[in-house]
Amino acid sequence: MNRILTCTDGSLYAPSIYQHSAWAAARQGASVHVLHMLDPHRERAAMSDISGNLGPATGEELLTELVNFEETKNRLARERGKAILEDARKQILAAGVGDVTTEQQHGELVETVIRMEEDADLVVMGKRGETADLARLHLGSNLERVIRASIRPVLVASRKFAPIERFLIAYDGGPNVEDAIRFIIDGSLLKGLPCHLLRAGRIDGKAEWYLQEAAAKLRDSGYEVTTTATAGDPCEVISGVVKSEAISLLVMGAYGHSRIRQLMVGSTTTEMVRTCHVPILMFR
Repeated sequence: MNRILTCTDGSLYAPSIYQHSAWAAARQGASVHVLHMLDPHRERAAMSDISGNLGPATGEELLTELVNFEETKNRLARERGKAILEDARKQILAAGVGDVTTEQQHGELVETVIRMEEDADLVVMGKRGETADLARLHLGSNLERVIRASIRPVLVASRKFAPIERFLIAYDGGPNVEDAIRFIIDGSLLKGLPCHLLRAGRIDGKAEWYLQEAAAKLRDSGYEVTTTATAGDPCEVISGVVKSEAISLLVMGAYGHSRIRQLMVGSTTTEMVRTCHVPILMFR
């Protein structure tokens, strides 16, 4: 049976993450494994040795109180994590998934996902975590790192779940989006849904040829495909088509350039995740 790895921190995105996970599980006949991380930088006791700064009468007593405080904080963090996982399990089961397991880990999310995704077919995360600034559209601090490192497609859940009825592939001819097309053809996640294949940016005869070749592969696999080639800024073109065509899922290759190039010219991936209001299926 297929398996979906779902990452949660109990943030505002959590209900949507669970609904997207349940949707994907139903489409793929998959089980769901929910992961909650205890961040060592926040929950683990990280006390400096301050004993030299304390007087002999108060030092030992104060240090004992500090240790007790850290132990209590860590225990509460673990209990909160257990409550988050139980809520996730109940919501995903209620959405119709028959096989849901949960796990709490202590450490770094990215390294844990890399280790656990070998047994998964899809990773599901929210666009933003509990510490992100929603007003400024800040992304979750781990999202880019997970997408860059993951060997599996990553489904980035939007703020609210809506039925996924039509998907758009942002086709740039790169190897990542070719992986996306193979995944779509070989798998069941998007079977039966209409596809809009979009080429944005610099358009020439070669670009048109590759676009039509990709469309032919999808049509041969039973997909209803509409193609569009539009010159212009990719972020603006993709966003416009998502809105005008009532697209409910965006599929795209992720972070095709190095971090240095990204700093110099920006990242289409980051901009789309920041501003697009539909879920995004990323391939790296």
